[in-house]
Amino acid sequence: MNVPIPVTLLTGFLGAGKTTLLNRILGERHGEKIAVIENEFGEVGIDNELLRSGDDEIVEMNNGCICCTVRGDLIRILGELAEQRAAGTLAFDRVLIETTGLADPGPVAQTFFLDASIAARYRLDAVITLVDAVHAMRQLDAHEVAQRQVGFADRLLLAKTDLVDAVQIEALSQRLKRINPRAPIGAAPFGQTPLAEILDIRGFQLDATLTIDPAFLAGGHHHHDDRIQSFVFRAQRDFDGQRLQDFLADVVRLFGVDLLRYKGVLAVDQLPRRVIIQGVHELMGSSAGVPWHDDEPRHSVMVFIGSDLPREIIEQGLTRCLCAADMPNGKK
Repeated sequence: MNVPIPVTLLTGFLGAGKTTLLNRILGERHGEKIAVIENEFGEVGIDNELLRSGDDEIVEMNNGCICCTVRGDLIRILGELAEQRAAGTLAFDRVLIETTGLADPGPVAQTFFLDASIAARYRLDAVITLVDAVHAMRQLDAHEVAQRQVGFADRLLLAKTDLVDAVQIEALSQRLKRINPRAPIGAAPFGQTPLAEILDIRGFQLDATLTIDPAFLAGGHHHHDDRIQSFVFRAQRDFDGQRLQDFLADVVRLFGVDLLRYKGVLAVDQLPRRVIIQGVHELMGSSAGVPWHDDEPRHSVMVFIGSDLPREIIEQGLTRCLCAADMPNGKK
């Protein structure tokens, strides 16, 4: 049985410290060989000269953004790496992809699910987003792609925290949480952060059991008009499975381009197990989660992260998908 090769997608706005973190990973004595794919925006890249490659394989992609004009090159490079690994001419244990600071990570992540040959050989483990603690507030105000990078993250790491005070870090953290309530926030000053917080965290799985805890949404007014925002839908009744399936299909069809990530743990039609829903743009998957215990209340929670999403329409539609109110927990 061939075990899929784990892939970590490293993103973050220009100057956030991605290369510094990448050097930290490559320099660590973790006993693994890593294939690195890095994308430079422009004809000539210099990041390759800044990386300490050692025994690792560095592949540089130029002439465009990894999420658009060269996505075909990404598929080609991943395919070639897998073939060389299978033939024994190249040894590596995992892949790290560093995107340009101007890239939307969504289309890159979709590559691992939409291309059958890549999906069969690779497993996208997580999207790690570096955030420049000094300049992030201004970048988030001015550049939607910076918001998209935050919204898509499975884990957020704050860089340059030594250059700001605790009040600034707290304000930035609260803003990041409002944009993306599902991503833990850590620190990576000078690229220093435990590798256990970066590699093999299984943050990106279409079949994962997940916990969503957006308690911070309970209060706190903010003054930033971020296009990328999140909201949470909760329900204490079971969903009607067919109605829910039809409605979510419509949501994905109509708003999929603007949906960065959406995840849910749902009670559906008295099924004995939780139903896990997870999606990226137009790509959506579901799986069975852990069983419901007889003594626990059945409930559902979904989180949506996206650009200018019609929150009221989605919430009203989900409400109409619930089983009748006079049927406790959706029982029929």
